[in-house]
Amino acid sequence: MPTPWSSPGPRRAAATLLAAVATLATALATVAALLLPLAGTATAAPAVCALACDTLDPSRAPAETFPVPNVNLNGRLLELHVDDADGMAWASIDQGATGDSVWLDRSWDGGATWDGLLGKASIPATWTGTRTLMYNLYDPVGHRRAVLRACGDAQGVTCTQWARQSVCAAACDGAGQAAGDTQPVAPATLNGRTIALHMDGSGMAWGTVSGGTAGDEVWLDRSWDGGTSWPDGSSKGRTSVPAGATGTGTARFNTSDPLGRLYGGAVRACGRAVEGQNGSCTAWARPTASHTAAAADALMYSYDPNQAYWPSSWWNSAVALATVVDYARQTGDTRYTWIVDRTFQVNKGAFPAGARSSDPIEGDFISRATDDAEWWALAWVDAYDLTHDSRYLNEAVTIASYVNGFWDTSTCGGGVWWDRERTYKNAVTNGLWVRLTAELHNRLAGDSLWLGRATTAWTWFTRSGLINSSGLVNDGLTAACGNNGQTVWSYNQGLAIGAGVEVYRATGDPAALSTARRLADAAVASPALVTSGLLTESCDAPTADCDDNGKQFKGVFMRYLQDLDGVTGNAYHAFAQTQADSIWNHDRDSLNRLGERWSGAGTTAHPNARDWRTQASALSALLAAG
Repeated sequence: MPTPWSSPGPRRAAATLLAAVATLATALATVAALLLPLAGTATAAPAVCALACDTLDPSRAPAETFPVPNVNLNGRLLELHVDDADGMAWASIDQGATGDSVWLDRSWDGGATWDGLLGKASIPATWTGTRTLMYNLYDPVGHRRAVLRACGDAQGVTCTQWARQSVCAAACDGAGQAAGDTQPVAPATLNGRTIALHMDGSGMAWGTVSGGTAGDEVWLDRSWDGGTSWPDGSSKGRTSVPAGATGTGTARFNTSDPLGRLYGGAVRACGRAVEGQNGSCTAWARPTASHTAAAADALMYSYDPNQAYWPSSWWNSAVALATVVDYARQTGDTRYTWIVDRTFQVNKGAFPAGARSSDPIEGDFISRATDDAEWWALAWVDAYDLTHDSRYLNEAVTIASYVNGFWDTSTCGGGVWWDRERTYKNAVTNGLWVRLTAELHNRLAGDSLWLGRATTAWTWFTRSGLINSSGLVNDGLTAACGNNGQTVWSYNQGLAIGAGVEVYRATGDPAALSTARRLADAAVASPALVTSGLLTESCDAPTADCDDNGKQFKGVFMRYLQDLDGVTGNAYHAFAQTQADSIWNHDRDSLNRLGERWSGAGTTAHPNARDWRTQASALSALLAAG
């Protein structure tokens, strides 16, 4: 018996069916090709975390704006929503039918390519609309800035415009008329043309070309990662020299994006001569109109808003936070004050070993290292002085109450133990303790408890043997309670100075101020701490390098020397100015990164280290100079 496929009739029907299937497949492929530029790829994109991670529920959004026009999609309402407080966005579709879908596209290069189908959701039965979850517009940890759009499918695919293509700070990209015109880096030259980068007092930048001819071009490149890449920032303001002219300039563009918490953006000016295809660019640079603001921007570049500290050093982050608070208090610049509450809320809980420190953090910024906890307590007192929020002062009291349990008179007659195992009584722990207890007294109305602890600790510190015969503070005490003769670190000297100043404020005792001055005078005159007029750690030597702890020591000294300067008629201002001048003129690169050696010296074997710790340290010196 023949099979059905052997009959001429069925064979013709099969051929017709196969042709129809092939035609349908071709049509579907064509549709897919047309939709791909709109819908992107269905491959899941890595989650981005800023203040929150991708896929946060829109009900959590504290604010809502609509930065681009809505789109009518076959009678449906397609809408993009942006929460600028969190830097996130979501999409919605309304007035629709079951099965209609909505999603987000996110591009990290201004819309040239994108991750598609983010949060895709379909309208369920009996509903007329739905929405996606929220996705981040910015990646401050990865130093990237995105644009987003809402897309929908309702018998056809359509998308809104991309949102947040321009950066807005004091003014939006392409606008701005702030005073000031500095050239932070040397101009570039090309076939007799001069290509220059300019910046105004608000941090906006523009490029110029001069000495050229009609048709020459000039533009800006903008990078959020220090010039490593600039996928969303090439050819900003690109313009040509008009007929009859020899030069022209671009519009102005921002170098920071406060909404995205992207600080320390870098720009360069580039140009092309009309003859040939040659181009030339200046070096990458950041604004320099305010020395302290420039240093603070570069410090904030390394702050991780998701983890809410500077990875990966725990006590150093407390000092960096205090430095940012000092900057805000002294300059009135409030751009960074959001990190105070952010750092507090994220980090006041418990963390296992390795998450924030090699030790577990047990809550309330407490760990086995007594001095680490004290650094955080001082940071929260500083935060209280800035914000007048009692939560921070209460946190400092909680930490100090814990540390008080390690005050012990049975060994060396007093002093706080450095660690929970009670292995060492050292200068840093006890200098911090005196300063902290005196600060609490000076801020708690009617206090006598902390005053008693401060004066007892100060008396013990000055008589303990920690201060040697030269007026310098050695690292700690021996098991026999004598000065151990170990390295004189600048931060121990600075903490002792700061302790004396705060005890003076608490008691009015001129002897405490006199001791603080003696310690300061000894420091600035000592070759152990000063070389050619510059504060120099022993690990700053040309043949040595500081570890991550030592990188931040000098800033602690300058912070408390500034405090002493303020109550002694600016007796130490000239020293502070010398430090600041050398840092700015010799220790700074075009991205305003400040190094470990304030002379700027370095060798191939021992280069001048630059990271956020050295940045915070040098910023304290700039602040001390006013």
